[in-house]
Amino acid sequence: MSFNKIIVIGNLGRDPELRYTPQGNAVCNFSVATSEKKRDKGGEMQEVTTWFRVTTWNKQAENASKYLTKGRPVYIEGRLRIEEWTDRDGKNRYTLEVNATDLQFLGGGQNDQPSSDSSAEQEFSQTNDFQSNAGLAASSPTDEDIPF
Repeated sequence: MSFNKIIVIGNLGRDPELRYTPQGNAVCNFSVATSEKKRDKGGEMQEVTTWFRVTTWNKQAENASKYLTKGRPVYIEGRLRIEEWTDRDGKNRYTLEVNATDLQFLGGGQNDQPSSDSSAEQEFSQTNDFQSNAGLAASSPTDEDIPF
């Protein structure tokens, strides 16, 4: 038996990008940054930021695109993957990528101004099963699917 699960709580580094697969499934990509403070060798406090690329699918993707913006705090659960690639200079690079299975909007944001949708956003938590995340199960949304 194996298990791959990660929880990330951080802020969006850029606005989400929503696309659709040829089969009509929504897919949304965005980046999330986490920060921690550590002492360097000289004893000075340094802030260390770790970036994660996040992918969400179907209704979860559409809601992320609709409600999330750069700087907004978010809670993500999903499976972690390390993607290796080569940059223009021929150096090997690594990116942490999370395939989100659960997404929760957290309060606040850059402007901390409440909106008319804020209660719906805080209550929204959409978990898709593996088939849905893989884009294998497509369905059209009904009134019961809308989180508000």
